[in-house]
Formats: sequence, C-alpha cells, structure tokens
Amino acid sequence: MTRSVPVTGFAVAVGVFVIDQLTKWLVTGPLGIDFLGASREIVSVFDLRFVQNMGVSLGLLRAESESARWALVAMTGAIAIAVTWWMWREEKGADKVALGLVLGGAIGNILDRVRLGYVVDFADLHFGEWRPFLVFNVADAAITIGVLILLVRALLIRDKPAAPLSATTSPATSGAGSSVSENMNV
Repeated sequence: MTRSVPVTGFAVAVGVFVIDQLTKWLVTGPLGIDFLGASREIVSVFDLRFVQNMGVSLGLLRAESESARWALVAMTGAIAIAVTWWMWREEKGADKVALGLVLGGAIGNILDRVRLGYVVDFADLHFGEWRPFLVFNVADAAITIGVLILLVRALLIRDKPAAPLSATTSPATSGAGSSVSENMNV
C-alpha cells in the first residue's frame, strides 16, 4: 500500500513555523522586547515579556551547558523525526493536522535553540498576579494544542465500526452457512 504525502500536515507545520518565527522576530526586533526584564502590557491579562527558556516544557531539562544544549537539540530533533514518520503513516486528516501543529512548533523551538542557545518565549497570559501558565510562544501553543487534539481523539473519539455482513451480502446464504452468517450478525 503506497501512502500519499501528508500535504495538509506539512502545510500546517510550515504555517506554524513561519508564524512562530515571525512573532519572535516582531517581539525581539521591532518591539525591542529582547532583554531579560523587558515587557510590554498589551491588555490587562496579556503581556509580552522576554524570557530565555533554557529547558523544555515547564522549564524541565534545563540546558545550562553547551553539551546539554546540543543534547536537547538532538532529543527534540529525534521527536520531530518521529512525529514526521507518524504523520506519513497516519490516515486520519485531523490527526495529520494535529501532528503538523506539533512538528511546526518543534522545529520552531529547535531553530531557536540552535541559533541562540535558548528558546525565545514572550506570551504572558495572567489574571492579576495569578499566572496559570508559564511564559510561552506560538510554537509552545501549537505543540500543546496538537497534543491535546491527539489525546482527545485517541481517548474520546472512536472510529465507526465497519458495517456487519448481512445474510443477503454474505457468500454463504443457504443451508448451514445461513445460520453461521446469521450468528455473525448478532
């Protein structure tokens, strides 16, 4: 069985990557939010705040040395390769889109880590002093949304079962074979 190129998944990945890199450039370039402590309030619940993320999700696995940095690049690169492989094998369109979100986000963060040694995070969603999220970026949001879609689809959405064979479409429609095919419909 030949598989087709997951065009939609790759298009989503490219879109996420471009938007992620564009927003990071806008924040750190034209808006000048490019040093620790720099921030700008957009609305009362959302600020742009420059953070150098040395780790991965939730600040885990901090890469504070060059060898740790490149180990993190290798690990996240391996994950991106696995996601690409999964997307090539996936048959469901919604899952291809979700995998594209994860892949585009992963590549955006990998590029930051290769170029800068850290990932640029800037989106600070908060409610007064309560900050339910760490400062994040478009890539992080895409990865999170993609993983949530995959989890919801895996845990809550079931594929419809194939229609059972009926006695009229079964090859065994007479004699003892009838009772066997009728029993299969039960």
